[in-house]
Amino acid sequence: MAETKQNLLVRFGRGIGKFFRDGRAEIKKVIWPKPKSVFKSAGIVLLIIIVLGAFIFGLDTLLMYLLGLIMEIAR
Repeated sequence: MAETKQNLLVRFGRGIGKFFRDGRAEIKKVIWPKPKSVFKSAGIVLLIIIVLGAFIFGLDTLLMYLLGLIMEIAR
């Protein structure tokens, strides 16, 4: 006896249902961080961004100054 393929919409519906069931199961496995940990990490990220921004600003300013000196000498 030959098996018949199910309707495309039925297979699609079952696939979507399985996707959401699996997603829900995975969300239950997640260990969510404590707010204190989140704020500490965010603070560290902001501090690094500020330090790197200041470093890049200083380097850019220095290089522009040096380029200005070179352009003055070239005249």
